[in-house]
Amino acid sequence: MATSTSQQLDGRSALVTGGGRGIGRGISMILASRGAEVCVSDIDMAGAEQVAAEINEGGGNAFAAGGNVTDLESISEVAQNAIDKFGKLDICVPNAGVLGGSDFMSRKDYNDRDWDLTWDVNVRGVVNTCDAVVGHMTERKYGKIVIIASHGGREPRGVPDAGRGNVQGPYMVSKAAAIQWTHWLAMNVGQFNINVNAVCPGRLWTPMWQAIAQNHKELNPELADMSIRDIFELQIKGTMPLGREQTPEDIGRVVSFLASDDASEITGQALNVNGGAIMN
Repeated sequence: MATSTSQQLDGRSALVTGGGRGIGRGISMILASRGAEVCVSDIDMAGAEQVAAEINEGGGNAFAAGGNVTDLESISEVAQNAIDKFGKLDICVPNAGVLGGSDFMSRKDYNDRDWDLTWDVNVRGVVNTCDAVVGHMTERKYGKIVIIASHGGREPRGVPDAGRGNVQGPYMVSKAAAIQWTHWLAMNVGQFNINVNAVCPGRLWTPMWQAIAQNHKELNPELADMSIRDIFELQIKGTMPLGREQTPEDIGRVVSFLASDDASEITGQALNVNGGAIMN
């Protein structure tokens, strides 16, 4: 008899970084709704606590943890805390990410700060998070790692020009690196029954994409009278065959599948969840 979706992750425990808002919140909520115990980790402790409280109020089991993914000791402490509380850690979702420097929205070109931040968080942060859990998973000979990348790490859209700008370059390169790390890690830990996959989201109305839409507005005079939400929807209609945005919960449902035993023969894959905007 098939297991119902609501029972898909019963008895499993998970760590989600960047879980305090946006995609991370959606992932945490879906994993909990399908039976997993969840450690919601975020550098913004208030956000992590709010998400954990929502899960617990809904009958789930979650706790909030701080932690800085750019610091291996910090994220290792979070992972060990989750292991101690849950008795084990089955699922790890390295989700924490940044677009670039704080003034990203107003610039056309990238700068050194963008390269430093995207490397530290989106690349080294992913590696650190994986390193924090792989030893435990190897010992148990079981684990599911689902890395959150981006379809921008596979095929950048459009041709950079004076109107579009290239400020997203470091972000896209960092996400390409995250996908390559997914392939490499999957090859090296498969012998220990650890599945490693990536999810590549498209366009979601989260603080990150709101910043991107604001950047488009700043760089394109013809968009001056449009709201950033209208700009976002214009991009959806122009690039996605399904004609609709994705949601954090959409990403969470795919993460949940890849973290389940239904996906036991899937590893080393980077799955686009982008309404068909990029197909490969």
